[in-house]
Amino acid sequence: MAKRVGMLGLGVMGSAMAANLLRAGYTVIGYDPVSPCRSRLRRAGGVPVNGSNEVFASCSVLISSLPSGEALTDVCKNISRGKPRILVETSTLPIAVKEAARKRLAAAGVTLLDCPLSGTGAQARSGDLAVYASGHRASFRTALPVMKGFSRAQHYLGRFGNGSKMKFAANLLVAIHNVSAAEAVILARKSGLNARLAVEVLGDGAGSSRMLQVRGPMMARRRYRPATMSVALWRKDMKIIGDFVRGLRSPAPLFERTRAIYRDTLSRGLDNADTAAVCAVLERPKRRKMSHRRTD
Repeated sequence: MAKRVGMLGLGVMGSAMAANLLRAGYTVIGYDPVSPCRSRLRRAGGVPVNGSNEVFASCSVLISSLPSGEALTDVCKNISRGKPRILVETSTLPIAVKEAARKRLAAAGVTLLDCPLSGTGAQARSGDLAVYASGHRASFRTALPVMKGFSRAQHYLGRFGNGSKMKFAANLLVAIHNVSAAEAVILARKSGLNARLAVEVLGDGAGSSRMLQVRGPMMARRRYRPATMSVALWRKDMKIIGDFVRGLRSPAPLFERTRAIYRDTLSRGLDNADTAAVCAVLERPKRRKMSHRRTD
């Protein structure tokens, strides 16, 4: 009989992880408040249920992939005490939110691990994810086989919260590399080079980045849907990183410059487009109104 794994949140990332776990031979029992997400799990061969409590009652190892801190707080409500369970929390959320959830779940016999992921939705579908794990070491070891079922790398980083700290540093790089990839694609196109060929060649050189490899093809085609990470969801991540950077007074001038570009992308009505759409914004900058004030 296949081992059971619980899945809380069946959006872009959660559904991709569930699909890979199913292929790895696990029985996936999942919940998402959005009905089509539960239906998608059923079609993939999983077992959707009607509430997070049912998932906790059915599995000893669970994974959560949630859109907000409020969603994690809701998951923690009314969890009845039972056998020891481990929740691998993969969302990008403020550390204080995860810490509050850790304490609340501990009272119900649930060990929360802080395990955000590095990778896009497209990478999640192919299992090309890195797990930044932190928290109780023995629980990490217990959950490690499950993590290997949906990811290519699993890094244990020590005390609870270190996983999120590493994720914030990683996403700071993602924010910058995504914009720099767009600049390179636009430069190649304007110079007369074939944009698709440029992405392929640049991706094989010293100037490559994972964002150029993953999002460069979208930029070259000027096709930004379906989103592997929507601009609207990325805004949440950018705010979390910005707050963390400011709290530590860590210098991040490039990150701050990219935030303006992402805000511009949102203002263009590209909320549901992939973050690769920064390329469209840079290609078509807003025209500034002419000033009629005298300067002499």
